[in-house]
Amino acid sequence: MKLTDTAVRKAKPQAKPYRMADGGGMYIEITPNGSKYWRMAYRFADKQKTLALGVYPEITLADARRRRDEARKLLTNGADPGAIKKTQKRQAKIAAANSFELIAREFHKLKAPMWSASHSTDWIKTLEREIFPQFGDMPISEIDAPSVLDAIRSIEGRGAYEVAARTLQRVRSVCAYAIATGRARHNPASEIKGALAPQPKVQHFAALTEKELPYFLRAVAAYPCYPLTKAATRLLMLTFVRTGEVRSAKWSEFDFEAKLWLIPAERMKSREPHRVPLSRQAIDTLLVLHPLTGHGEYLFPSRTGNGKVISENTVLKVIERLGYKGRMTGHGFRTIASTYLNGVGMIRPDVIEAQLAHVDGNATRAAYNRADYMEYRTAMMQFWADTLDAMETGIKLPKWMDYEPHALDYRTAQVIPMRNKV
Repeated sequence: MKLTDTAVRKAKPQAKPYRMADGGGMYIEITPNGSKYWRMAYRFADKQKTLALGVYPEITLADARRRRDEARKLLTNGADPGAIKKTQKRQAKIAAANSFELIAREFHKLKAPMWSASHSTDWIKTLEREIFPQFGDMPISEIDAPSVLDAIRSIEGRGAYEVAARTLQRVRSVCAYAIATGRARHNPASEIKGALAPQPKVQHFAALTEKELPYFLRAVAAYPCYPLTKAATRLLMLTFVRTGEVRSAKWSEFDFEAKLWLIPAERMKSREPHRVPLSRQAIDTLLVLHPLTGHGEYLFPSRTGNGKVISENTVLKVIERLGYKGRMTGHGFRTIASTYLNGVGMIRPDVIEAQLAHVDGNATRAAYNRADYMEYRTAMMQFWADTLDAMETGIKLPKWMDYEPHALDYRTAQVIPMRNKV
C-alpha cells in the first residue's frame, strides 16, 4: 500500500533503521534517532543504486513522489539520476565559488593594500549596499547587462547619480577581473553605458583659471578696502571653506596653539563638525584682525553694531569692484583650490575632498576621513598658502614633494620619506 502523510508523520523510531515503501522504488527510512530520509532504489547498468530524495518534513510526501517521478523519467531516457545529481551539486559548488560577491571580495582583498583605508571601506560598502542584494549570489558568468542595468537604475531612481556612476565603475572592475582570471567571458557592465540616464548638469560657481589667479591676487592685495573685508577675503582664499562659514566665524572656534579652526556642525552643510588646519598666512591674518574684533564674539561683525555679521555680499562686492563680476565668486575659491590641488597629481583626491568637507551620502564616513588625514591636510594647507603667495609675488611655485609628510606613491608603490615637514 502507498504511504499517507499521516503514516509518515506517526512513524516512530525503533532500535534499528527500518523502511516504509511507497512504490516505484521509493521509500522512507526511519533511523533510531527519529530522522526520516526519502530514498529511491533503482538499477542502472546492471548495478543496484540508491538516490537520496530529501529529508522529511522539509521534503513532503508529495515532493518526494515528484522527485521520484523525475528520476524515473531520466532512467527511461537512459540517464543515471544519481550521476546527474552529483554533476549538478558539483556545478552548484563551482558556481558558488564564482559568484559575483565572492569574486568582488577577492578583488577587494587584492587591491585594498594599494588603496587608502577610507576608499577601501567605501568601495566594498557600496557593493554590499547596492549590488550584492541584487545579484551577489549569482555566478558571475551568468550576470547579464539587463541585471546590471536594473541595479544601476534603482540607484538613479533615488537621484544619486554620482553613486550610480561609481557603483557601475566598481561592477565593471570586478567583471574585468573575472575575465582576466578566466571566470567570465564578457563584461556586462561595459554594455549598458548608452542605456543610462544622463546626469543632470551641475551649476558651477564662477571661478578664475590658474593663469588669471595671480592678477586677481595682486588686485586684492592692492585694493584699499575696509580691513575686515580684506581679512575675510584673505581667509576665504587661504582656507577655501564656504563663504557663510567665514562670515559667521567666532573667535572661540580658533585654537592658535594647535593652529586649528573647528567649525561646529550646525554651520556646516554636512551637519558634521569640520576641522580646518591653519597655515602661517592664515594665522597672520587672524593676528592682524584680532585687535580690531577680538574683544567680541565674531571675527567679522557688521559695522551696524546690531550683533550680526557682515553681509553675504561683502566679499562678492570686492570681487565685482575689482572688475571680476561674473568671472569669480566667493565660493569660487573652493573650485580654484580643488582644481589646482587635484592638478598637482600627487595629492590624494580623498584628502582634498575631506578638506572641502564634501560628503557622499554617509556623513559618518566623511567625518572619519576628515580626521584621518589631518597630517596631510595640514601640509596641504601650508602648500596652498605658499602657492598663493608665490603666485601673487611672481616667484617660483612650491612643489608638493617638499611638503607632504609621508605618502604612498601609487605609481611605484614605494613609501616616500618626508623631505620638509611643515
